[in-house]
Amino acid sequence: MGFQRLSLADQALFQEYLGLQPHELSVYRFANIYIWRGLYDIQWQVIDKNLCVFFEDRTGCFLYLPPLGEKTSPKATSEAFKIMDSRNRNPAVSRLENVEEQDAAGLKEAGYRISPKSGEYLCSRNSLAGLRGDHFKSKRACVNYFSKHYEYRYLDYSRSLKKECLDLYRLWAEKRSQANSDRVYAGMLKDGLICLEEALGNYSDLGLEAGVVEISGKIKAFTAGFRINPETFCVLYEFADLSIKGLSQYIFRRFCQEMEKYKYVNIMDDSGLESLKAVKESYRPLRLIPAFIAGRENG
Repeated sequence: MGFQRLSLADQALFQEYLGLQPHELSVYRFANIYIWRGLYDIQWQVIDKNLCVFFEDRTGCFLYLPPLGEKTSPKATSEAFKIMDSRNRNPAVSRLENVEEQDAAGLKEAGYRISPKSGEYLCSRNSLAGLRGDHFKSKRACVNYFSKHYEYRYLDYSRSLKKECLDLYRLWAEKRSQANSDRVYAGMLKDGLICLEEALGNYSDLGLEAGVVEISGKIKAFTAGFRINPETFCVLYEFADLSIKGLSQYIFRRFCQEMEKYKYVNIMDDSGLESLKAVKESYRPLRLIPAFIAGRENG
């Protein structure tokens, strides 16, 4: 089978390969691959019974995940690097992103250079839903303030709300960028809008779950996520009108309460930003799920 450009019709095939091994990182779900289509040319190919997912943009081509199969094929890995090298002017760009801990050791033994990247924060759903204890005192106070001072409705997201949610994201991102001049963060906010448009445009097909908060007939907060495994739900998006005190804390807590069948909530990584790290750590994560990049020693 030759190269195929990613489409929604590929979801069943991807789920088959993604389900061959247990995963904790949020990137090992079709939804969190598909939403990047607006930023990358995403193509895939099955090599030696392994699914290889290539992302390419103006900076080059890389493998978004290690080759996926019942076992990672050394042949598939080697062939994937040859393909990437044929597309990259600089061979150092050729790499495997989002390598999980259980695969990193084998790749290292095979001679690949393993480098850590930002891991993902895993929290107790019960803790986020309850916000009990002194550690969450300030967050409880924010939620209580919002609940006391505003008339609101928490609603399930529907397709008719797409434009209003996108407009809210633009307002939120503008306020965030004004408060944080970091260029990496500004790029993340811009990319986030493109991914959000892709996600909302295919909301039901991607199996996303989402909620909004409505105040005076207008959408003021949005959140969305997806199932990673039977025990873990991932919060992919959460943003709100920052002028409304306590709203961000309220919708995050409420969404976690809605996900009562899960034991854990993955709140994703911090992208190496200290400000974002502080926010993630304020929710008292149980642990950090490691993630790695695999390259070549001479790459």
